[in-house]
This record gives sequence, structure tokens and C-alpha cells, in this order.
Amino acid sequence: MEYKDYYKILGVEKNATEDEIKKAYRKLAMKYHPDKNPGNKQAEERFKEINEANEVLSDPQKRSRYDQLSNSYQSWQQNGNNPNTFRWEDLFNNPQYTTRTTRVENMDDFGDLFGGMGGFSDFFNAFFGNARPRSQRRSTHAPSGRRVVQPQAYQQPVTITFWEAYQGTSRLLQLNDKKIEVKIPAGVKTGSKVRITGAGPRQGNGVNPDIYLLITVTPDAQFAVDGENVSTSISIDAFTAMLGGETKVHTPTGDVLLKIPPGTQPMQIFRIKGHGMPVLKEKGKYGDLMVKIKVEIPRNLSEKQRTMLRDLWKKE
Repeated sequence: MEYKDYYKILGVEKNATEDEIKKAYRKLAMKYHPDKNPGNKQAEERFKEINEANEVLSDPQKRSRYDQLSNSYQSWQQNGNNPNTFRWEDLFNNPQYTTRTTRVENMDDFGDLFGGMGGFSDFFNAFFGNARPRSQRRSTHAPSGRRVVQPQAYQQPVTITFWEAYQGTSRLLQLNDKKIEVKIPAGVKTGSKVRITGAGPRQGNGVNPDIYLLITVTPDAQFAVDGENVSTSISIDAFTAMLGGETKVHTPTGDVLLKIPPGTQPMQIFRIKGHGMPVLKEKGKYGDLMVKIKVEIPRNLSEKQRTMLRDLWKKE
């Protein structure tokens, strides 16, 4: 059985903080997510590996257990022993490392979401059994006093573009042989969750767990989302800034004319109402578009133009 170095997989040190682990996971999950790498089997396997490492290192109990067992395994190697002859069962049968958790169901039955999510590795299952991720369970106590893990929800990261967030979109989930089209409403933001009630496979207690899609909106080259507002920037020439005028502004719904008052300053911000993000659950309501002004100073004035500007300045 291959040893999994979860710290190395996430690219963090063994003394990494929870925040460092979270940041490393999010960065790698976005990079290797199946949505960004359709049909790429290597990226798919890397994504599974990243999720498995995060499942362990983000859970204090699992992380502590992993550190204890992996230290024993690494000591065995350092003493010149063949890692293939390491007796895992000696550790798993040691009361110091065992838990009193009774598992209700093997979540390998959950199958593949988006065609790219399978069960955990043999290494993980050897350490923790077929335990579900924390996002899928809650703990209750059986009459014997032992904890019984019950299904609650499954959380799946989904990356969408700014335009998908603005217009609304959908994703096709594949659950074993069943496909579910999930509508993602217009106006979602990074951190939004889309709930699919009872979409998970039926568990041992007869309950179908929910699935949550955790949304990440990729940055757009032109528009930045700030709550319900959208921000952008435009450039105007120095004469328009000084004298006033009109300029065209690209908005998510098309071009509009923005009036520039005389004396407009660099980095000044104008608000165009109703041209921001759709407001979730409030049909027909939109945030505003915040337009930052950049003033372009002419670089190559002719001598005549310079003289005219000096004369104007002196007259003032």
C-alpha cells in the first residue's frame, strides 16, 4: 500500500496552520477542478488526491491520528526496514489509535459527481475506514454510548465565470448512472451555496442526504464583483476630464453614455444605477456599476500645442 504524504500533496509544512491548509487547498482545488480540466484524467486524479489530503488535514482529529500513524511508518523506514513489510494491522489494532466510531454506510456508493469524484484511496481507508467527509455527516450517540455517524450533506466545489454568475447557468451532476441538471441562479457569488435537496443516494437509515454546490466565481478581465455591485474602469483624455463631455462605458447589459463633468479627477468614481449584479431572490432588482476614471495625459504634444497651453495657463 502506497504511503500518502498529505502535507506534500497540499504543499504545506507539517506545522501549517488551519488557515494555511485552507488557502493551499482552495488554490489547488481551483487549478485541478474537473470543470477546468474536462477529460483530463491526470487532473482528475490530482483533484481527488487534493480533496483526500484536505479531508484529513482540515479535521483536527483525523490530522492528529494521521500524524501519529505516519510518524510510526516513517520511523520504520528510517531504521532501514522495507516499507512494504510494515504491519499496518499492528497499529490499527492498537487501542491508542482506534476510535469508537460506528460507521453507518460506505460513501463509495455516492459515485462520481461531474464525472470526477470517486472514493478515497486504500491508504485513507486503512487509516480511517470508509469514513465520509465531515460535510456529509453528523454524530449522534447510540444506546451503547458509541457514536453513530449519520448522513447530512455533501459539498462539491463548482467554478463558474463572471458571465455565468451574471446570467445564471447550470451544471450536470452524474450520480452513478443517474444525471441531475442543477440550475445555478443569476446573482450567485464566490461562497454562495446551491442546495439540491435529497439528491444524494439513500443511506442506511433511509435518508437521502442533500448536496451543496459551493460556488467560486473566476475573476473577469473587465468586471469585478463587490457584493451586489460591479466595478470597472475607463480611460478618458485630459481635455475631457478638464472640460467635461461624454464617454461610452461597457456594462454587463451593453454600452451606456456616461456624462463627465468638468474638472473630473483621476481615480474619481461614478455610479451607474441598476447595471450591477442581479440580486438573488429579488427578481428584476440589480446592484450598481461603479466606474473608476483613469485620465490619460498626452505624451507627444507639438510645440504649437505646448505654446497654446502655456498661453491659456498664463491668461488664467
